Amino acid sequence: MSRILVIDDERSIRNTIKEILEFEKYQVELAEDGYKALELLKTNDFDVVLCDIKMPGMDGIEVLQKLEEMKPDTPVIMISGHGNIDTAVESIKKGAFDFIEKPLDLNRLLITLRNALDKSSLVTETKVLRKKMGKRFDIVGNSPSIQKVKDMVDRVAATDARVLITGSNGTGKELVARRLHEKSNRAEGPFIEVNCAAIPSELIESELFGHEKGAFTSAIKQRKGKFEQATGGTIFLDEIGDMSLSAQAKVLRVLQESVITRVGGDSQIKVDVRVVTATNKNLAQEIEKNNFREDLYHRLSVILIHVPDLNERIEDIPVLCTYFIDQICTEYGIPLKTIDNDAITELQKMRWTGNIREFRNVIERLIILCDKTINREDVLNYAVPNK
Repeated sequence: MSRILVIDDERSIRNTIKEILEFEKYQVELAEDGYKALELLKTNDFDVVLCDIKMPGMDGIEVLQKLEEMKPDTPVIMISGHGNIDTAVESIKKGAFDFIEKPLDLNRLLITLRNALDKSSLVTETKVLRKKMGKRFDIVGNSPSIQKVKDMVDRVAATDARVLITGSNGTGKELVARRLHEKSNRAEGPFIEVNCAAIPSELIESELFGHEKGAFTSAIKQRKGKFEQATGGTIFLDEIGDMSLSAQAKVLRVLQESVITRVGGDSQIKVDVRVVTATNKNLAQEIEKNNFREDLYHRLSVILIHVPDLNERIEDIPVLCTYFIDQICTEYGIPLKTIDNDAITELQKMRWTGNIREFRNVIERLIILCDKTINREDVLNYAVPNK
């Protein structure tokens, strides 16, 4: 049941609104002035606040401003019998959801209230989704090697320094890139990921820098590239070691001048992005083979972060088991399963060539095939698919 706070210095109006809203199945609390309202708001959460503007002591605009500081996500509907356009505009500018004049029109009140509740629900859903998304990209583990990665990320995230992330496939290089973005001053901006290995060399430049209409046969309209889309945020160039030399030259120019030119275009477009890259290759060897530009390497590797293999941090396997079991059981909507110590010891003996990606797949397989508690025999029977 939605909770509504009604603030008005006139008892008759307070009681009338309460009767109407309780008839509509809302739970209603009353406050005769701004001071009482703020006391209630300190210890209670409300889905919507209805607030009169003209009140003795503290007027509605003051209440609105304090409420914006205390509960910025709570929609506030201002009501007044002395309203005019200027009052309404001022209320909206200071953060009110809407403004209603007295005498109150019942239909207008209920519609506005419903719309405000919809906004409140959306805000709540967004917070839940962000929390879930944030959990998907946690860097899990307490080993010295993974703690070193976390510490490095926390130290450099607030800067715009370019970061090169190295490590084997499946170690979690993308998680490091996302943590860098989420802890940066650009966190509200976009995070744009480009898998350089998955895009054909003849298309990579169009993908990164965009193209003008008619630039090539299939270019039927103008298209923004990933660098433009990432303006104000972070671009993550995954598997940068697989990028063609011609595309590398253009990326180097972006890093030097912060401008791009679309394929088939002449005009220079300013971009403001933080560049984070990752590779599973040894770029020093790629430079010796003339597969990677040395000048680009030095531009990208202002900060180097190496993500260790799972085999180098097997002490993290118990906490990884707990994390993935909780995550996967929640995704499947099944009761939470457990894993015993002997099973964990057996998992620690394995060689994880696919690292965290392979480990998660094994845990998912065990959850599907095993009973409530995963034991050593289960690991021996199901951890390796071809056994």
